[in-house]
Amino acid sequence: MRLIVLLITSLLLTPSSIGQWYETQGNAFINNGDEKLARTKAIENALKKALLVAGASVSSVQQVVNGLLTQDEINIRATGNVNSFELVSETYQDNLVTVTIRADIFPQEKQCFSADYRKSLLLTKAQLKDREQANIGGIYNIGSSVIKKLANKLTQEGVYLDTKLALKHNSPFSRYKNSMQEENIKTLSIALGDSTDSQYILFAEIQDVSFDDTNNNTWQFWQDKIYNRYFQLSLYIYNSYDGELEFTKEYRNSAPWQHNKRKVVDVNSQTFWQTDYGLMIDNILTQAITDVDENMMCQPTRGKILSVNGNQIRLNLGKRHGVKLGDEFTLLHLNNFTTDTGKIYAGYNVSNFKVKITNLTRDSATAITPEENIIDSIQVNDLAVRY
Repeated sequence: MRLIVLLITSLLLTPSSIGQWYETQGNAFINNGDEKLARTKAIENALKKALLVAGASVSSVQQVVNGLLTQDEINIRATGNVNSFELVSETYQDNLVTVTIRADIFPQEKQCFSADYRKSLLLTKAQLKDREQANIGGIYNIGSSVIKKLANKLTQEGVYLDTKLALKHNSPFSRYKNSMQEENIKTLSIALGDSTDSQYILFAEIQDVSFDDTNNNTWQFWQDKIYNRYFQLSLYIYNSYDGELEFTKEYRNSAPWQHNKRKVVDVNSQTFWQTDYGLMIDNILTQAITDVDENMMCQPTRGKILSVNGNQIRLNLGKRHGVKLGDEFTLLHLNNFTTDTGKIYAGYNVSNFKVKITNLTRDSATAITPEENIIDSIQVNDLAVRY
């Protein structure tokens, strides 16, 4: 029987609210012959599992699963996580009711249940939108310099990210973005994640390094004219598992350019970063660190399964990500879903298997099912998530 889900926020949802769907099972014992109450508890159990593997906080879960079953309707109070869900099946055996649900869950700010793990983030070279603007000072390498600085600050000041750099080659991100080739960006993000073993990919564009028209030292007539130079940076972070955009923000400011216009400036030197213009960019990057770190804190940490052997798996999370011996993970089987409009987005079947970490290296971990059950529904490139 299909459940009708009444959501407080349903009228506010837009197509952009579509998240990812999770299919999972829940069960509950039937006490005193009360099948209706047991069915409710089983549904809430399944929904709780789906929310937790999607990265919801404990408080959010308690709010969302606080439902009451009345005449085949679930009234969900204070939800900001669940777009919709349906009952796929229900079975009764002995005194146990088992249900399977499919829930469409979209992210909400400040869901930080898995903030105890560091997410791997690949930073790619920032693309300079207009190279002619870099002629004065010869700052053509500012894209690499800014990303190096950003990676260094993330390492020193960030809490939730483990960074990697890919600066040798320009990515086609800007070309895809300018021509609105969203599927190509998804494919690029997934490919970079696979080749570098990264959970998230950061692309950056430097939109503006032009000069103001008015100099700011007109009263100092004996000196060279000093003009303000702009700096505009756009950041984009994509999930490498499904290619979806997770974060984007633009930063813009200006500062005096104190160099002679014929001088070639080394943007990798300490001298540059100590000028007014360099310090202005540094301040922008400090703000970006806070924004990126806070946003990524709220993203679920998912490990990719590298191998499956009987009741043992190996995944690409290790000591550097904060994984510890004894940590338990739930396994997710990838299962893409196509909407009525033809849009494809990632879906997950939540496995009944749980695994416990038994061995660790810096970059990977080995885990087994405590009951020694053979893991037959999980494949290489499926995911493991802790909750």
